[in-house]
Amino acid sequence: MKIKNFVCLNVMAFLAVLLLSGTGFSAKAQGPKHKKYVVIGYVGGYRGLVDTNLVNASKLTHINYAFVNVQHNRAWLTNLKTDSTNFRNLNKLKLKNPDLKILISIGGWAWSGNFSDAVLSDTSRRAFAQSAVDIIRKYSLDGVDIDWEYPAQVGAGNKFRPEDKQNYTLMFEALRAELNVAEKQTGKKLLLTTAVGGFKRFLDLTEMGRAQVYLDYINLMTYDYLQDSLKLSVHHTNLYGSKMYKGNDNADQTVADYIAAGVPASKLVMGLAFYGRSSIVAENTQNGLGVKTTGTAQGGGYTLIRDSLINKQGFKYFRDKEAKAPYLYNPSTRQFISFDDEWSVKNKADYVKDKKMGGVMFWEYTSDQKEYLLDEVNKVLK
Repeated sequence: MKIKNFVCLNVMAFLAVLLLSGTGFSAKAQGPKHKKYVVIGYVGGYRGLVDTNLVNASKLTHINYAFVNVQHNRAWLTNLKTDSTNFRNLNKLKLKNPDLKILISIGGWAWSGNFSDAVLSDTSRRAFAQSAVDIIRKYSLDGVDIDWEYPAQVGAGNKFRPEDKQNYTLMFEALRAELNVAEKQTGKKLLLTTAVGGFKRFLDLTEMGRAQVYLDYINLMTYDYLQDSLKLSVHHTNLYGSKMYKGNDNADQTVADYIAAGVPASKLVMGLAFYGRSSIVAENTQNGLGVKTTGTAQGGGYTLIRDSLINKQGFKYFRDKEAKAPYLYNPSTRQFISFDDEWSVKNKADYVKDKKMGGVMFWEYTSDQKEYLLDEVNKVLK
């Protein structure tokens, strides 16, 4: 009995030494677990059939299919034949990336007109939520994304009323309840996300601190920062404020405002612009930034900008180092273009890591068909 105990004690001591030394068995030897960041790409089905051969599923975690309409207080597939084909083809991308999630995005700039009516009462909210979940159930999709532009304020001719502020939250509650029912039926996790305005007024007219309880991710539209009232040439997707002009719109301020409103950083997703915004300035300056404009011009997607415009065709490339934002200016045509490039995307991705955010999303996939920016995102976040 004493010999057995002596042998057991020595074996235990030997194992303890192995664990402490990190040989084979220690948790430390396995390496730290890294956070998995989401990379959400909006894919535009509103144009017609999506060429999914151009979509690299291995570089994405989520695809948000844009857009599903709101008609008769229901989520509505306006182009049923096209949409159903697109859903089938997008689901085939899971053969390349089994973890890929595909969501329907309801609304958008052009199709947010009827949200306010659709979620005005308990009855209408429940019917709207059921119709949305019926679509993802029918087509074996993975969740619902809401892009209401905008609750309780004007967008592209949308109806809006003060009650939108509370009804916006109640809409998510109803959607989450229907998704929970579908989860029990299907046995798979179903997601609820939203795209939100990257400006303070959006927060003033919603209850994001309450709404976030029902949401998996909140996609910050930290782009289209324009100063229409002042008609200035400004950055449309800058990470920080610029010293070149006065303005409060920037991604860093947006993130701070949403966190202050009660949204956890881990649910916030940084928006990237895969396209440029352009204007014509009134008077020639050295770089065209922060001056009066006389109108707008075509900006183009990033593949076009990089391949055809950067330091070409009279355009000169600049970086606003404070704002972490690139831009182009052509003194001959007085055309100014603001956009994201690899440098600004790297800064934003590093910011996501520093702030412990959920990840990044971008509008829109076909704007950068050569995937210059998507490759940079994957380099930094993966």
